[in-house]
Amino acid sequence: STVVTGGAGYCGYKLGCALANIGASVVLCDIHKPLWVIPSGTDIRDYSAVLAVCEGADCVFHVASYGMSGTEQLHKKEIESVNISGTRLILNACRKKNVPRLVYTSSVNVVFGGLPIEDGDEESLAYFPLVDHYSRTKSIAEQMVLAADGIALEGGGILHTCVLRPPGIYGPEEQRHLPRLAKIIERRLLSFKFGDPSVQMNWIHVENFVQAHILAARALTPEKNYIASGQVYFIHDGEKSNLFEWLTPLVRAILISKYIHFFNCMQLQLLCACYILMFALGFVPAACVVIPLCVDSFALQVQKISVTHTFRIDKARAQLGYRPQKFDFADSVNHYLESRPRSYYKLFLNISLALFLCSWITPVTVFHLYQ
Repeated sequence: STVVTGGAGYCGYKLGCALANIGASVVLCDIHKPLWVIPSGTDIRDYSAVLAVCEGADCVFHVASYGMSGTEQLHKKEIESVNISGTRLILNACRKKNVPRLVYTSSVNVVFGGLPIEDGDEESLAYFPLVDHYSRTKSIAEQMVLAADGIALEGGGILHTCVLRPPGIYGPEEQRHLPRLAKIIERRLLSFKFGDPSVQMNWIHVENFVQAHILAARALTPEKNYIASGQVYFIHDGEKSNLFEWLTPLVRAILISKYIHFFNCMQLQLLCACYILMFALGFVPAACVVIPLCVDSFALQVQKISVTHTFRIDKARAQLGYRPQKFDFADSVNHYLESRPRSYYKLFLNISLALFLCSWITPVTVFHLYQ
């Protein structure tokens, strides 16, 4: 029996399906409802629920996390409760229920804090004094998992753990990176490039993500001499690229597939004036609260994509037998464009501009009629 935390998420669900396809009995655990099937409704912060799902399991894939991007980044207490407290409960449950293997999904962000890294490896990179709360909590959880390697299980035996550090993940039906990037491009908020064009980073397709996790679990068995026990591995597609060049298929697909509104100077001035007026009249109090809180997070995200951070996967190749397959990002883009719901953003924008113009033109016309 195998347990996958974060089973309603994209990676957790794909991993669970792959495990089931090779004959494993899989329990998908998540507090959220998935887009695909209904897993065990388990909150990893609920110790009794975690104990129940770990009963009889021989491996836990701890994929669940919180606070990577978006408004989640503002909820620091929840980030800590999921990423740190949840991991602690998972480890305790493994010890209590005699689960001998745990594979933890970490992130390259535990060692990348904005300084350039070119072909970094597991031995040469130390934990970075991280600024954003998500990366900090993932770093703490990763160290907890590594420290738990070799502890005694209550029923006898030893817990063997290892850590995988993936970069950004993509693939068909991915719901975090691709839809958000598509909306930004569609709204012309990413209509320009910035940073050094030589800046590079890694990505990983979900199929390679799944392959690495299954291999890591096998490498925690006596048949593989527990070679992965207590180890950390970077994993990705085996390629590196500039973000803006990598996004080219998405940009071209959106620009070609539908009409994109190109703002001229007059329209930009009207939009700015509209926002300023609404701000002054108190119609957008929520923005006044959210925007300052998001500034630091936004600056960190810009910094991360403006600085080279690439990693070697030699260790995963040698010890796990990891062989990343080659995938084309354009295939994921095509799948997304074919399956995404219709967007009414342009219609909303045009109506808003028309109403704004009418609200200014009418009073001015009336004023002149009475002069």
